[in-house]
Amino acid sequence: MGFCGACALLALLFVSSVDSSEPFQTTVKPNKGSEVAVSSQLPDCTVCTVSGVNDAQSSCQPSLKLEPEKEVKLLFKCPQPVEQSYNVTITSLIECTKDACSPATVEVQSSLLSKFSRTFTWKLKAPEKTLVSLKVLRTGLTKAPHPCSDGRQYSAVTSETSKEVLTRYCEGGSETQLDLSDQGVVTLEAKPNTQVESVLFQALAAPMKRVMTVTIGPASTVVLTRDPGKEECDVCVTSGASPDCHATEKTLKGAEKLPLEFRCLKPEDVFTVKMTTNIGCTQTSCSPASAEMDPDLFKGFRRTLTWDVTVPDRTVLTLGFPGLKEKSASENCEDGIQYTVSTMRIDGQMRTSSYCKDGTASQLELFGKTTVTVDVPKEGELDRTVFSSTAAPSRGRSLFVTSDPNTNLIITKVDKEADCQICVTEASKQTCKPQMYRLKNPRNASVDFTCPQPQKVFMVEINKEIVCTQTSCSGNPVQADNGFFPNYNRTFTWDIKVGTTQTFHLDFPGPGLRQIPNGGMCPDGHTYSVILYLHRAAPATIGTFCKGGPVTSVLGQYKGRVTLTVPSDVNLDPPDFQLKVGPYSEVTAIVRVKLPRGVSDTEFITPNYPKDFPDDEQILWDFSVPEMHNYSVQFSEHSAPECLEEGAAVEVEYQKEGKNPTRTALTGPQPQHQQGGFNLTVKNCKTNLTLPGLSLRYSVSVMRSGHPVLCTLDLTKQEVSVQIEKVGSDPLCEIRKDSKEEKTIHVAKGETAKLSFLDCPNEDLRLTATELIACPNALLCAPTLLSVPTLDPCLPMPLHSFSWFFTIPHEATLDLVSPTGSLRQSLSGQECDLSSVVGVGEKDGFFIGNFCSNGEIQKLQVHSNISITATPQDVKRSKEPLLNVSVSPEIKESIIYRISPNLTSPTILVTPNWPTGMKPHSSVSWIVDLPWMHHAHIKFAISGLKCENSHTRINVKHQEGGSDLLDINESEKMSTENTTARQSFYLNVTNCQPEGRDQFIVKATIVLERKTNLLPILLGLVGAVLLLLLILVVVCVVLRKKKSKMNSQSSIYMGKGNIFRPNDGHFVKTRADNDSHVYDYIDDSMVYGHLLTDNENISNGMQVDSYQTFTGPTDNTLPVIKEPDPEPKGQYQSFLSPSDTFLPPRPRTPIGRQDSLGFQDRRMMDNELYTFKSTGDMNTIRLSGADMEPQLPIMDESL
Repeated sequence: MGFCGACALLALLFVSSVDSSEPFQTTVKPNKGSEVAVSSQLPDCTVCTVSGVNDAQSSCQPSLKLEPEKEVKLLFKCPQPVEQSYNVTITSLIECTKDACSPATVEVQSSLLSKFSRTFTWKLKAPEKTLVSLKVLRTGLTKAPHPCSDGRQYSAVTSETSKEVLTRYCEGGSETQLDLSDQGVVTLEAKPNTQVESVLFQALAAPMKRVMTVTIGPASTVVLTRDPGKEECDVCVTSGASPDCHATEKTLKGAEKLPLEFRCLKPEDVFTVKMTTNIGCTQTSCSPASAEMDPDLFKGFRRTLTWDVTVPDRTVLTLGFPGLKEKSASENCEDGIQYTVSTMRIDGQMRTSSYCKDGTASQLELFGKTTVTVDVPKEGELDRTVFSSTAAPSRGRSLFVTSDPNTNLIITKVDKEADCQICVTEASKQTCKPQMYRLKNPRNASVDFTCPQPQKVFMVEINKEIVCTQTSCSGNPVQADNGFFPNYNRTFTWDIKVGTTQTFHLDFPGPGLRQIPNGGMCPDGHTYSVILYLHRAAPATIGTFCKGGPVTSVLGQYKGRVTLTVPSDVNLDPPDFQLKVGPYSEVTAIVRVKLPRGVSDTEFITPNYPKDFPDDEQILWDFSVPEMHNYSVQFSEHSAPECLEEGAAVEVEYQKEGKNPTRTALTGPQPQHQQGGFNLTVKNCKTNLTLPGLSLRYSVSVMRSGHPVLCTLDLTKQEVSVQIEKVGSDPLCEIRKDSKEEKTIHVAKGETAKLSFLDCPNEDLRLTATELIACPNALLCAPTLLSVPTLDPCLPMPLHSFSWFFTIPHEATLDLVSPTGSLRQSLSGQECDLSSVVGVGEKDGFFIGNFCSNGEIQKLQVHSNISITATPQDVKRSKEPLLNVSVSPEIKESIIYRISPNLTSPTILVTPNWPTGMKPHSSVSWIVDLPWMHHAHIKFAISGLKCENSHTRINVKHQEGGSDLLDINESEKMSTENTTARQSFYLNVTNCQPEGRDQFIVKATIVLERKTNLLPILLGLVGAVLLLLLILVVVCVVLRKKKSKMNSQSSIYMGKGNIFRPNDGHFVKTRADNDSHVYDYIDDSMVYGHLLTDNENISNGMQVDSYQTFTGPTDNTLPVIKEPDPEPKGQYQSFLSPSDTFLPPRPRTPIGRQDSLGFQDRRMMDNELYTFKSTGDMNTIRLSGADMEPQLPIMDESL
């Protein structure tokens, strides 16, 4: 026997050595009353009892039950780790009477098989209606549906036979007691090697009851109802001498701290709570003002809370919620809390809506009696304030309506469930209707709605009747009035009627219309329809249209209707359409279509599609196809009717202008890849109405034909550069230079380029040309006469603008003169003709102004590089000379104008870049020459500013000396100034560097007035005559004395040269004794040579064949002439001296004007024999630099 045990032990050891896991052996002894079971779900794992001498005997099986209080040695064998391979269940029984339990303390054999996963289970046995409470002795519990982190998880169920779901707990919470009943079960699951406390619960027994205290408001009623099929449970009110108990239903009314007793373990699973509260409202308030609910009242029960709210008539009830969203009947709320609002309509019917939380509806406006119900599940959490309630008199909505004649308003109710009606007051009489109201030609009618948001309930049709005469229609152009019900769903309808021998013609300008399927809606909310009322058939819908398409006009016979549908959330923005009377047409309707350029595929349908086209009617589409495009027609869907007449059929006819029509059938071939506009006519026959009729849906495809316009632009013989720019938005327009597509083409001077233009209208291209004129040496620059040159005729587009860019040295100035004599600046009210205007600007982009011919400006001088731009409008006129540009010496100002004011109208002078400010740190001058016997009134309009540095200044001064007429700067108040100039004057304006965005702008208005004081003139003439007589007398006396002293010697001092005597040996005889003063002949070319030249300006250079002062020999030193000191540089100079700007320095001579050889009589000009060409007064002109008298004006010839 011993040998056999030893063999068994050796075999066991051998098997253990083969296994991958070491066996585990332990000795256990379960406590009394505990049932211990050890099991494994793995097939190779067993638990063995070991006994006998040297543990030689063993019995192994997958599961094993241990007897209480019996020690046993166990051996666990498993190829897997034993801790994860075995489960241990320890089951104990707790027996209770009605007032005690055994054991009273629930203990755990914590060391029993702690290496494995253990499940401790306690089953309860108690009498009926007995509550067993297990008090947690250590750390409280908390409900936790997920596994516990410490490896110990509790679970409980009130009855093992019930269908109740286990409630799971973890340690570390506020639950200190588990309430159970007969057959209740409590379990503790411990993971391997997890320590378990030895004492867990204290078991108590007592009669089963649940006690609570509730407070119910005076306006509330609570009904507790036991759900059928649930366990029996009495609810008792214990406030009286004896408990008032009910087994199925108990009603509770307003009470303070009412004690309740439920005689079951979980009354929340048995009873449903229904609470009803009344809220009464007047027209101004509600009581109570809010629906309050104690969140802990019957917490854990399924509750249905109802508030009945009563309001008087014509009262708006406003309920405020924390935010609701309406739900459908099949939809469930996420948190289980559902709100239901029911209100009594005017017609006596109830309207009910359901909502969930977390929505955007924070207010509900209701009428009449209202019921609010909130369904709260057992786990639901409800706020203390459920909603607020306010009442106010029914405000509704009121509108005053006044329309044009022949206008009808039809207000129709579309929300049949809405509690709202229409009341219209006309002539102090009010009429109310619930569904529809028609107003014909309303005049000061008041329309009242009994609901606050009638735009959600009603739609409005605005109907106008348009009656056309033989030549015109009323209400043209046709416009939709946005003043009618702007926030409502609106349908504008226009009923049009013409004579039986006429048609009405609808023109849709601008973007046109696009046809869509009948019944469709447009993206922008503006949906058009055109309907015809035919003589022999029902109305036919010609088509439904949206804005933005190729349909430009529709023609119809006799009578028709145009509709425009606009929803309430869309602002009315329709294009006006024109209505005209057209001639009679056999065609029922004509639709004119202007197909777009480029690739397109446009769909069209017959009237009433997809329904039948009327019998014996025809429709015509007039298609305009763009040039250089091909079109194709494709019938996509159609139905052919059965014609009643023998041989009759539906006809499809195509016709082009100037060609015979082509007919085909619905199933026949349609035009493909053709060009030019065409008409498509569809004619129906008399059909069998019992069968499907005629319907057609087709498309017209357009594509480019691909023939570009070619141009070889040769600029090798022109000093011109060309730029061509795409300015249109058409993406199909292609411009190429030397086969490369460009957005902007540049062709420089001297270059040759091959250009091509594909599908580019002239208005989509902009052609500009420029010419650079450089003058490196001011002395060698010849005057330039500007005229727009002719460009290559292969360019298909017109010239938009031509610019000349002038560059000159810094010491030079550009003079601009009109070929016709004078210039005029284009100003507001004095605009130039666009065909002859030129724009002048400085090189830095600063604009000077626009100018044209025939004005007050004799010359414009600019001291900078400039650009001159012409925008020719007329090809013939653009070839005429526009401006004469020459180079002159440097001027000190930036710009100088030479002005001859207008005698008949005011002359306006403005600063450069008008009406914006002049350039900072620049100066401009006007030299104004007044006509003889005129003085000028000058009125200034000045924009004041602050200077950052330097100063602004305005100075007016007479040309012939004298003090300043006006001299102001920015420190003085600049707004309007007036002054008067008695003779020709200078005007100088200087700008500073303005602060910020300030601008310096000056406008001067010159008005001439003729001098009327004749006394000084008469006295001057008398004085002049006396002076002439005196001079003649003196001359006669001198001549007599010279003759008497002819033989006497005399000498003459010359400033330069030697002293000589006329009677020296060099002179043999006197002038009187010889013939030196006698001419054999006079050479006219020598005497009158200055008349043979074109240039009359004699101020620069010497005069030929005219008297010159003898200067004598040049070998002696010249006498020194003391000149006044020049003004220091850098100081402000309000004006330039005319000698510094236009004329060389001139001598100051004291001789009189008529005695000076620098003057000649204007009456003797332009006449070879110097004969007088007029008998007027002597009018001299200046030939030298001598000063002129202030009374005489500067003449044009002096320029």
